[in-house]
Amino acid sequence: MLKRFYLFSAALVMTLSLFAEEISKNNAFPYSDMNTWVRREMKESGIIGGKTKVLYEIGKTDTIIGEKVREIGDSPWETSSVYAKVSGIVKVSSTVFPEERDGGYCARLETRLEEVVVLGIINIKVLATGTFFLGSIAEPVRDSKDPMQKLMQGIEYDKRPKAIKFDYKAKTGGNRIKATGFSKSKLDGKNAAEVSVILQKRWEDEGGNIFAKRIGTGWVRLDKSQPDWINGYELPIKYGDISKDPDFKDYMDLQFGDKIICGKNSKGQNKQISEVQWGNEDDVPTHIIVRFSSGYGGAYVGAVGDILWIDNVEIVE
Repeated sequence: MLKRFYLFSAALVMTLSLFAEEISKNNAFPYSDMNTWVRREMKESGIIGGKTKVLYEIGKTDTIIGEKVREIGDSPWETSSVYAKVSGIVKVSSTVFPEERDGGYCARLETRLEEVVVLGIINIKVLATGTFFLGSIAEPVRDSKDPMQKLMQGIEYDKRPKAIKFDYKAKTGGNRIKATGFSKSKLDGKNAAEVSVILQKRWEDEGGNIFAKRIGTGWVRLDKSQPDWINGYELPIKYGDISKDPDFKDYMDLQFGDKIICGKNSKGQNKQISEVQWGNEDDVPTHIIVRFSSGYGGAYVGAVGDILWIDNVEIVE
């Protein structure tokens, strides 16, 4: 198992580097038109019902049947739909789906309450927010502790774009809850979908720990439902220290506000990234993080039934 992990890590570092070359050539992320998907059919363990579930990944059209980990391919996108195997029990959680649009497909990100019933007796409910992002998750997920540390966010990128552009519509504004499986509580305020872009200049110390300057920031919370498609929406990216900007919010702060960001170091190890300072006008980024989500507030937080649809993600130079 350890050997397979290190092979995964080495392949991941190499693959994410190749993504940067393609993005630079085409001014777009691979598969950002959302028209092709990988379909993964997997049977859950009998102790929790034994149903066959489907996971969808953004990438080259394919169908994979059986209990197999996600292979590293030519797509830089990862989703919050995951295959977990905890104490030998297989569980599938699906929150990102393809949906037909204009002869092709878009991505539908849906906040759901995942229910796990063990032998018809123990009933556990976990809130799962629909998200996709640039990066990866090492499968299978082995536990529910520190979920943000399982997301390896960002790919190599050395440009300073003006914005990212995408099409979207949204069903949002639901009542927020937090459901961890062990507790469920109501939260103040209404839900909002969230899109963020972070440009970082990363480096490592001798121990492989990762540090970063925040070079550029783009962030929007979509707090009103939008039933019709907004095509070509542009999210501007602001450079340098934005903490004095009139549009700055606490959640835009270094280290994603109070969120943990992790990534792969040069040895293929998963490390927490310490954003230590804002960049300046001369800094060139080494990595870009792009994240779309049907909710905000971290793991297990959101509004059941809220949905964000995304299509045609592009870079604006």
